[in-house]
Amino acid sequence: MDRENLHRRMVHIETHLEELGIELPAPPSPKASYASTCMTGDLMFLSGHLPVANDGTILTGVVGPESGGLSIDDAYAAARQVGLNLLATLKSELGDLDRVDQVVKLFGIVNSHSDFKGQHLVLDGCSDLMAEVFGKPKGIHARSAIGTNTLPLNIIVEIEAIVRIKPVD
Repeated sequence: MDRENLHRRMVHIETHLEELGIELPAPPSPKASYASTCMTGDLMFLSGHLPVANDGTILTGVVGPESGGLSIDDAYAAARQVGLNLLATLKSELGDLDRVDQVVKLFGIVNSHSDFKGQHLVLDGCSDLMAEVFGKPKGIHARSAIGTNTLPLNIIVEIEAIVRIKPVD
């Protein structure tokens, strides 16, 4: 592929991110002994990503407004931030977000009070971002959302992803 066609192909998703006013953070590094991604065939598996803000702050807390915890809106924003971190990792690994062929599945775990039952609403923060960035059908995916009574570093939410990748032309 010549340089002009490569440049034209690479700017689609990045231009769309700019149009949306989205700035990707630096890709996060693993917080323990694992790889951020693993590729097999045309599938990239992204390890659980944390809600690390663009300034490096780790977003922490337990969700469940009825029990004095974080609101669904705050947790939704944290899940969206995880989505930005997933995108940053994809860009770092692929060099070009246009190589994403399909967001296949997201799996999210929400740090929840036992009476909180809205984990699916929290995960919408990441799901909505993927749909916004990649559109239909590429950004629409299968998903699981569960709650737990604790997560590493007291994070609000952790999300992993499976993404189908286009081969390099």
